[in-house]
Amino acid sequence: MSETVSFGYEEINPNDKEQRVGAVFSSVARKYDVMNDAMSAGMHRLWKDKFVRRVKPQAGEQILDMAGGTGDIAFRMVPSGAEITVSDINQDMLDVGIERAMERGIDGLVWSRQNAEELTFPDRFFDAYTIAFGIRNVTHIDQALAEAFRVLKYGGRFFCLEFSTTQWPGFKQIYDGYSHKLVPQIGRMIAGDADSYRYLVESIRRFPPMPEFEGMIRHAGFKHTKVEPIMGGLVAIHSGWKV
Repeated sequence: MSETVSFGYEEINPNDKEQRVGAVFSSVARKYDVMNDAMSAGMHRLWKDKFVRRVKPQAGEQILDMAGGTGDIAFRMVPSGAEITVSDINQDMLDVGIERAMERGIDGLVWSRQNAEELTFPDRFFDAYTIAFGIRNVTHIDQALAEAFRVLKYGGRFFCLEFSTTQWPGFKQIYDGYSHKLVPQIGRMIAGDADSYRYLVESIRRFPPMPEFEGMIRHAGFKHTKVEPIMGGLVAIHSGWKV
């Protein structure tokens, strides 16, 4: 039987996933941040603030922000003085980020179109690797983690912010009902695209549970791995070190 991968609740050929995910993000790029506010009641901003505090970017460090197209994480790290490369597989997302940087008067960021599974950067180049709400859209997560490990220096750190499954009693059922029934309709009203947001919700449900994903990070070679649940695990910060 040929290998398949998930695209939301659908099983598809791995060769098709990159193109289909690309179409989703090209469709929602211009409204991506507005939709994040609408879907999370603005809480995604607090989650990202907390994430960057955990990363602790330092002046002079080389940091790769993968799947960071619109610049949300990179902009938060700029005041640290770190040298930040923003990478994304989707040029439309990068274009939005570049425009936002210009509007904010932020320069000095490097913008690079990259596939997380096949990075063009040299071995042991970065001090930190960050990825926020992006790794669940990668076709082969294990390959992306292996590439993260490869491009990090010894002593480098990996940080991932991603949706997971909340363990709070009763909240999971409420959130499931909200996300499956209302999020696609919000997407239709704000971005004119219900199907893309239906995929984004479904992709959260198909992402590995926190212990399983932490195991994948360890399998990639990272040590001292840690999971920090937020809102009972609705969102989680995963981390590990290359030693």
